[in-house]
Amino acid sequence: MNTTQPPRFSIRTFGLLLLPVILLGGVIALFLRTGGGLDLESPVPIETLTIERTILKEDLIEIRVQNTSMQEITLAQAIVNSAVWPIEVTPSATIPRLGRAVVRINYPWSYGEAYAVTLFTSNAVAFNLEIPVAFETPQPNSASFWSFALIGLYVGVIPVFLGIFWFPALRTLGRRWIVFLMAVTAGLLIFLGLDTIVEAFEQAANVPGSFQGIGIIGIGAIATFLALEAISKRQLESGGDEAAKRLSVAFRIAIGIGIHNLGEGLAIGAAYNIGEISFGTFLVIGFIIQNITEGLGIIAPVLRDRPSLRSLALMGIVGGAPAILGAWIGGFAPSPTLAVLFLAIGTGAIFQVVFEIAKLIQKDTAKESMPAIIFSGALAGMALLWVTGLLIK
Repeated sequence: MNTTQPPRFSIRTFGLLLLPVILLGGVIALFLRTGGGLDLESPVPIETLTIERTILKEDLIEIRVQNTSMQEITLAQAIVNSAVWPIEVTPSATIPRLGRAVVRINYPWSYGEAYAVTLFTSNAVAFNLEIPVAFETPQPNSASFWSFALIGLYVGVIPVFLGIFWFPALRTLGRRWIVFLMAVTAGLLIFLGLDTIVEAFEQAANVPGSFQGIGIIGIGAIATFLALEAISKRQLESGGDEAAKRLSVAFRIAIGIGIHNLGEGLAIGAAYNIGEISFGTFLVIGFIIQNITEGLGIIAPVLRDRPSLRSLALMGIVGGAPAILGAWIGGFAPSPTLAVLFLAIGTGAIFQVVFEIAKLIQKDTAKESMPAIIFSGALAGMALLWVTGLLIK
């Protein structure tokens, strides 16, 4: 009998693991103290300031900023449309690294006019801000809260539920049609995933350099994919009938689509926040038309089953309701960092579900190969969203 015990994690092991980290810290401290033997200094101060949000109130321009420099910076003054204007900075004009501050400029702006604002640090480094159309920023109140909720309802919940209403009719189709619709769903999700990750990279350009927008995309997308894959394998190991597994895939499709719709809500809310009313309305109409196809994608895996009305309703809410949350965030507290994170999570969730659908299609076509049906379905799904996207892009 083997009596060998597995090794235990001891204090000695912990110390051996910690020692290289301590030595590395000493090396870094030595380099910072000596400069690696180079006696050089930057000829000009390297200062960066991220303008996170601009809020317009009556006779007031409020600018929320974050110091993304390597050192603290001090804000000194502002110029509004070529005129020097006093500023009030809270909590302090001197902002530590990664610290935030609110700059208030008591300025009698006029509705619909354009303004150019330049903030200067004590080292005369300038940071420019353009206000193309002066528009009083929506403030959180009961009226605007419910207005953005209604917009999210129009964009996400209603079209997704309309797509789910196809369920009774689609259940009468044969096996080949079901495989075709599964392939259509995969095509829809591939297109949504690509669109989501492109949006994430575009938003990453607005994320402060210190927060490494590209890194947020990588962490969010890969972590979400692996987490959902681990959940999928655990469900597979726990057993259960095939109908339960297909219902699980449908719910994961709803989650991926829901996070994507959260990103759409962010875009719409942000458009209304800066006064782009016509553009926001255009986005709402375009997303309504596009999102009815998402309901089809949610129900495709369970067409051969009899899911309860409660399950169908819950999938519709999971897939559509995040658009309401996105509209609230975009309308009241737009944040490119949060937008990138949500879009990255949506990307990982969508592509993991595509992987699951591919496995379902492979299982359904094990006895009868259907390459032409799968190809045409995936292509039809991608083409469908491309055509509806013409109304938005």
